[in-house]
Amino acid sequence: MKKKYDLIVIGSGPAGEKAAVKAAYFGKEVALIEREHSFGGTEVITGTLPSKTLKETALFLSGKYEKGLFGIERKLEKEASIEAFMYRKNLISKEESSEVFENLKRHHVDLYKGTATFKDANTVIIEKQEIEADYIIIATGSHPFHPENIPFDGKRIHDSDSILTIEKIPESLCILGAGVIGCEYATIFATMGTKVTLINNQSDILSHIDREVTNELLAEMKENNIDILFNESVEKIDVVENGPLNIHLKSQKTVQSNQFLITIGRVGNTSFLNLKNAGIEVDQRGRIPVNQEYCTKTPNIFAVGDVIGFPSLASTSMEQGRVAVAQIFQTEDLKALPQMLPYGLYTIPEVGMVGMTEQEAEEKKIPHLSGKCSYGNLPRGKILGTKNGFLKIVFHKENLSILGIHIIGPLATELIHYGMELVENQRDLYYLIGRIFNYPTLHDLYKYAAYDGLSVLKGRKIKL
Repeated sequence: MKKKYDLIVIGSGPAGEKAAVKAAYFGKEVALIEREHSFGGTEVITGTLPSKTLKETALFLSGKYEKGLFGIERKLEKEASIEAFMYRKNLISKEESSEVFENLKRHHVDLYKGTATFKDANTVIIEKQEIEADYIIIATGSHPFHPENIPFDGKRIHDSDSILTIEKIPESLCILGAGVIGCEYATIFATMGTKVTLINNQSDILSHIDREVTNELLAEMKENNIDILFNESVEKIDVVENGPLNIHLKSQKTVQSNQFLITIGRVGNTSFLNLKNAGIEVDQRGRIPVNQEYCTKTPNIFAVGDVIGFPSLASTSMEQGRVAVAQIFQTEDLKALPQMLPYGLYTIPEVGMVGMTEQEAEEKKIPHLSGKCSYGNLPRGKILGTKNGFLKIVFHKENLSILGIHIIGPLATELIHYGMELVENQRDLYYLIGRIFNYPTLHDLYKYAAYDGLSVLKGRKIKL
């Protein structure tokens, strides 16, 4: 006799875990199915936490923290540092995977290991076992896209999963794709001393980010010995057994590199689910279409997280799982995601943004100005040894309401959350100037960017 549940969740990533735990908290009988050997999904095993941990490790091992403070750059021994480079990443992944498991067990969620397939809209098969539920949430995540012309081997030619298993820090690395993941890994490996070539099929990078911020990021990349090739793509790769890879570009140029990484999108993990048995279809990248409540074409089946596509962030995926449960069981505590979302890029240096860019204000013909404050102009920035980077406020020229906040520099992904409150609550420059922050702190970037904005408005530059 197959067991009946109120809810089955497929996948233990951030969306699946939070959905399962919330439903269980409200007294529902919940089952969760995970096919991988560890719990936590891409967030814990191959994506969010591993890459962000490597970023911090790269900063530490390279001596970047000490360089600004003491004017000394520690010499990095590549051959001896791979264990140190990967140690913290492996430790964090293991600990967080265990925490996901314990959290599910604390909430009395029944756990099943194996591959889930649909028998019908209410029944799921795990190996040879069947379980049934009134509602099902698909939270199976995604995996890197593999173009047919790239001969992946996981040893020298990588995707964003296999790059986490390298056995030595490469002397040179060619990366195809200058999106978020590509830029993050480019700056991480360049910080570790790797010669990085970044190939982009467009004339600019990260077009959704404020142009002044991307220009600063490009300048930092070039300073860190990253070559960026614009309007290029890879035609083929010749693997030379005892030599560098020969990477042939559409321009007929050839790039030689020890290793290669491709980061040009992801594919929904749906091929194994037999979704047709549940009346669900996917798009060309395996993603599941949903409505605003995350309900699929089949009324009792919902989908959340990377498997539905944009924005594919751990932070939003968690809330999507919670919103889906609120919709299913009418818990009345969380009806939708907020309109205002923070955005973080874990490059070196970090980027954080919320609200409108200057480009968007121009396109919408909104009268606007901007004010900036550089990290290096603040005592806290000097203490950190940070010379570059800034916080920029985009504001309405007439009522001075804050339209957007854009930050590039240390802790940008932390600092941006205060900016989210300013934009969401339509605060103006005078409100911001009236706030008091601890001294010395990086939050003074906000205050002095606001003062700078008023100086621009009044047509004069003053030191405040």
